[in-house]
Amino acid sequence: MAISSESAARSSPTNWTKAAFIHLGILPFLLVGAIVFFSLQEERFYSSLNIFNVARQSTFLIIIAMGQAVVLLTAGLDLSVGSVVGFAGVVTALILKSVLGSSPDALLMAMTLAISGGLLASVVIGLINGLGVAMLNVPPFMMTLGTTTSLVGVSLSMTSGLPVTQIPDDFQRILGYGRILGLAPAVLFTGLIFVAMWVLLNRTTIGRYFYSVGSNIRASQLSGINTRRQLILAYVICSVLAAITGILFLARTGSAEALNGQPYGLQSVAACVIAGVSLFGGSGKVRDVLLGAIFITILTNGMNLIRVESYVQQIVLGAILVLALVADQLRTRMIAR
Repeated sequence: MAISSESAARSSPTNWTKAAFIHLGILPFLLVGAIVFFSLQEERFYSSLNIFNVARQSTFLIIIAMGQAVVLLTAGLDLSVGSVVGFAGVVTALILKSVLGSSPDALLMAMTLAISGGLLASVVIGLINGLGVAMLNVPPFMMTLGTTTSLVGVSLSMTSGLPVTQIPDDFQRILGYGRILGLAPAVLFTGLIFVAMWVLLNRTTIGRYFYSVGSNIRASQLSGINTRRQLILAYVICSVLAAITGILFLARTGSAEALNGQPYGLQSVAACVIAGVSLFGGSGKVRDVLLGAIFITILTNGMNLIRVESYVQQIVLGAILVLALVADQLRTRMIAR
């Protein structure tokens, strides 16, 4: 009887929920809750058209969140990702229009130079952030805050405060609304980047070093890891992924401006934290980051469908971020017991 009572207690809904929370975190509960709530509130939410829109819209945040996760794993933070999205889009658009202006038939060369220019610009930004944090010991928050402020000013100067438009239709068709292997280009690139990031973080020495640096940078130094190189590499990866998002966003919308990526700064951090990536470094999985970004997109999409005001959406996102932080601390204590 005693054994039976103990077995029943362990299989009770409360204990099952507790075990699921310890092993999976709060994200699955939030994701299921959001899907159920919005499905009951608005029948358009679960329509095939809206599901396709969510899948397409989430790609941009997924790519940026994966880059942000790499920086967070090293106990850092990159607030400049939103500005990099806008800056890379502006650089790509200006180079594309400049080359096609002098050589209208050289579309392939123009696209190659434009995309290369946008990516190279992001590498420089990542190096600036990484060198500031790793070599000059500037706190990541202040370093990337300074970078994002400067980038917005540079982008506005390059465009005279106006959006860059009249992007060639062929560029938009190839990278924006066309199809590659039956998939939208953004979805295909997101899948490829996810696989690459999963391999990097789970199957390579560099990935293991990211976790080590975030867990204990002093111990990593004593074990022979070049922690400065790891920190710089983390910020470069984050910046490059943000630039890829900026290029895909340009192809999708046909317009580039300095403030295009501003919402992604907070959203990328929120997606990572909700996914269980620790703000103190050394903990987190890229698989969960993907689900965290999808959850943020579903939340935004659902609130738009039921006509929640934009300022209320910011309140909800902030509240969920705080909830995720509290839940993460609670889960850590439960695991320790």
